[in-house]
Amino acid sequence: MRSGWFLQDLMTSIADQGRNLLPAAIFGSEDTESGLQQLIEALTSNRGEASGVVIARQLLRHYRLLEDDAQRSAFFRYLARRFQPDTVRTERAAAAYLEDPSPLTLEALQAAVESPLQEFFRRLNLAPGGTAEIVHMREDLLRLKAGHDELERVDRDMVHLLHSWFNRGFLVLRPIDWQTPAAILDKIIEYEAVHAIQGWQDLRRRLEPNDRRCFAFFHPSMGDEPLIFVEVALMSDIPATIQAVLEEEAKTGDARDLTTAVFYSISNCQAGLRGISFGNFLIKQVVEDLLSELPNLKTFVTLSPVPRFASWLSDVRADPDGVLSDADRKRLDTLDRPGWFDDADAVADLQPLLLGLASHYFLEARSPSGRVIDPVGRFHLGNGARLERVNMTANPSPRGLTEAHGLMVNYLYDPAQIERNHEAFANEGTVAVSRPVRAHLKALATQPSARAPAKVPAA
Repeated sequence: MRSGWFLQDLMTSIADQGRNLLPAAIFGSEDTESGLQQLIEALTSNRGEASGVVIARQLLRHYRLLEDDAQRSAFFRYLARRFQPDTVRTERAAAAYLEDPSPLTLEALQAAVESPLQEFFRRLNLAPGGTAEIVHMREDLLRLKAGHDELERVDRDMVHLLHSWFNRGFLVLRPIDWQTPAAILDKIIEYEAVHAIQGWQDLRRRLEPNDRRCFAFFHPSMGDEPLIFVEVALMSDIPATIQAVLEEEAKTGDARDLTTAVFYSISNCQAGLRGISFGNFLIKQVVEDLLSELPNLKTFVTLSPVPRFASWLSDVRADPDGVLSDADRKRLDTLDRPGWFDDADAVADLQPLLLGLASHYFLEARSPSGRVIDPVGRFHLGNGARLERVNMTANPSPRGLTEAHGLMVNYLYDPAQIERNHEAFANEGTVAVSRPVRAHLKALATQPSARAPAKVPAA
């Protein structure tokens, strides 16, 4: 990673020296909107790279000085208005290409239709640390853009560039262990988004023993900031509860005797990179690395949350014309009772109904746009996994109960079937599913109290 730091140091040196070559007037006032706009104009009109580095750094400094979201929103709106496509140029280039469809006229047309905002962000990226700053800038934009078409356009241009800048070829996969620098380990604790890490001892249990692994993707321009990381438990079988993973005693035997790799937590670290997916690359690379170290591994599965199941089920329960009979709705009232999770009789009574509804949630219920409702499910199924098992009473944490009534699922990654499953899901929306999960759905349909599952509302 030192090469990335060397480049940052070099750009900082250029910026420090280059400032003396530019008139002080272009830096404007540090606390006025006009000063920021002046820097935007200077950056887009200046052609020298050394001076561009200086202006870009100053512009980012001005942006950091903005005091509230109203000022940040005004900044993005100014960009949207300032960098409008040149309609006349585009029309002329299109007409020239239609008249003479040659490589030269095509190149001119491509240059004409490219958003000028993209060139602005490319120049802004000249600043030392510019890539990380732009990622944080997009985090602000994601918070501000709802309901604003002009800000949506700015976001589309940022996403287009970020897809290129964070191409898989630029990413570096690094193992994270107990010897990793503390600054990075601190970030792992901070960014863990699925199962909170309860301090350094908890982190040590997840990293140090020979039956645990952790891997993270880094980008040369982001220094020691992880982009995404996955925690892996090496086990003898597929776990049905998160306690079986997090509370298991460290194994003392040879890790090469273990047969199952469990991806139990995948955390995206940079909110500004939402929509830029690294997880598919991460899982495939980690599988390859694990197999090279531990060729005895036969099974690769997740133990995944179901973050929207409880919300979806709440809508089902509220629909008087849906799949649930009055008797079923009454049975589900148990979910509202504190302590039901620890009541064996209540769990046994709910299990067939809840597992059937969960299977329906994945296999038949769809969003208004026709997609699988569950975002974690879309991710794994889209990457070629199979929905292997739905686990009752798998996560007793407050979050697990609130989001999914304690349910978790296993997605199975079978290297021989990944491509076929991916194609079927991407092209036809077909969910690869095991027989036991499909059996839960059939059991729901044949219950005396059940009605036609087609009436279950979409989320």
